[in-house]
Amino acid sequence: MSKSAELADLIRSSAGNVAPEYGLILGSGLGHLSGAIEDGVSIPYTDLPGFPHAGVSGHVPRLVIGDLEGKRVAVFGGRSHYYESGRADAMRLPLEVLAALGTTKLILTNAAGAVNEALSPGGLMLLSDHIAFAGTNPLIGEQTDARFVPMTDAHDAELRDALKAAANAEGVDLPEGVYGWFSGPSFETPAEIRAARVLGMDAVGMSTVPEIILSRFLGLRCAAISVITNMGAGMSDESISHDHTKHMAPLGAAKLEKVLRRFLRG
Repeated sequence: MSKSAELADLIRSSAGNVAPEYGLILGSGLGHLSGAIEDGVSIPYTDLPGFPHAGVSGHVPRLVIGDLEGKRVAVFGGRSHYYESGRADAMRLPLEVLAALGTTKLILTNAAGAVNEALSPGGLMLLSDHIAFAGTNPLIGEQTDARFVPMTDAHDAELRDALKAAANAEGVDLPEGVYGWFSGPSFETPAEIRAARVLGMDAVGMSTVPEIILSRFLGLRCAAISVITNMGAGMSDESISHDHTKHMAPLGAAKLEKVLRRFLRG
């Protein structure tokens, strides 16, 4: 039995055999949303051998499985980033476990910096596509031909339409844009932000893209939303820091929770 299958069985022993319909990965400053789960089972990552320690402040390293707006969901309260270990595939095992539980759809969230001046801190952006600017890939080292994953429809059109409809119903602005993945942990320079604009990025961050690639490799349909926490370097006078990200993320998180709840009800 594979490690992911063993962990899926371990999780079922606590959470039951009903497959979560959706997986949800929460970004920096958004981990509190796991507390909205009803009748949930909370499992610390430390009880799941091989799961990342999610050692970034603002993340809540636990898996919560339960009900939200009548849907069974599996919520990852934190993720591991490429910059923590130098491993782009750091979230492979958790996503393999999600697939082994029978989940087929994944919604990802992150905190991001705006590159497009039409975006503003406290707002949201639905990812229409992404650019893997970090220069690596989580499937490096995979030995099978399954590693040649097509990415044309990486951001599922049906899920995106449903999220846009939910946002519209809640009166929440949800523009679409292209997300650029930088490796981190240092923030981007003003020159890098100018380059990002030339390349067609609307927002930048240090996560999500590896998980999208891994999800498509595993056959999961996925969509992602960024909470805009700051303008890119050189675009404003604000001081960019992780503390600033954690402070600003809850402003967008309230809007994000409204959208996700309506999306699940729909």
